[in-house]
Amino acid sequence: MPSDTRILIVDDHEDTLYALESALAPLGYQLGRATSGDEALKQVLRGQVGLLLLDVRMPGVSGLEVVRYMRRVEQTQHIPVILLTGFGPDQELTTAAFGLGVADLVMKPVDPWALRTKVRYLYDAHRHHLALAQEVRRLRAQVREHTETAAHPQRPALPHPDARVPPQRPSGAHAGELEKDRA
Repeated sequence: MPSDTRILIVDDHEDTLYALESALAPLGYQLGRATSGDEALKQVLRGQVGLLLLDVRMPGVSGLEVVRYMRRVEQTQHIPVILLTGFGPDQELTTAAFGLGVADLVMKPVDPWALRTKVRYLYDAHRHHLALAQEVRRLRAQVREHTETAAHPQRPALPHPDARVPPQRPSGAHAGELEKDRA
């Protein structure tokens, strides 16, 4: 995960944004903020978001709608999301949230210690997941390159029917090797 990846905090109340930023500041991660679901989606789609702390109920696009959209887009479907709600336990919300693959559903007011622990674990796990995925892509490219090279080996040049014509220089031969061949 790039070093400029950040945790995006989304809430329509400025005081909640400030409280969440204050709770997460000791972790030392870069933090971003958005005050609406639309703004959150735009930032997530631009990239560089490694975790999303998202209020469920906001005017316009709700937190659940943001998650539904993110899960349909390949580049955002694996970003961990912690949903925040101030409306107490709700079985329907819980079922919908976890059905969409939300990492956790946290009730407000938030316990800063518990939130930092969850965020640190999810953010670091996501970062390691991305690093492993990148390493797998690199190794697959190496295997593909090696397989293609093995499937199409360099064939030696056929001798010219006229014995007076010197053999062709193999690709990559150095001048010293050519002189040795001619002697």
